[in-house]
Amino acid sequence: MLTINVAVLLAVIVVWRLRRRTQARSRFDEKLTVVIVLALGVLIAPTSVGQGIQNILGELASGVTQASR
Repeated sequence: MLTINVAVLLAVIVVWRLRRRTQARSRFDEKLTVVIVLALGVLIAPTSVGQGIQNILGELASGVTQASR
């Protein structure tokens, strides 16, 4: 039996949608892409991958704020 992780499926859909030309997108397409990306973020956030991304972004943000002082 083949199982597909919903987060992986959403990631593939996001990449597929973002490869389209910007001029070919309607307002509805842009809004749908934003909703899909938000759903992907909600699915990834509680996982260990999401926690790792959060830690990396936190360190990057603190490095930028320290560099600007």
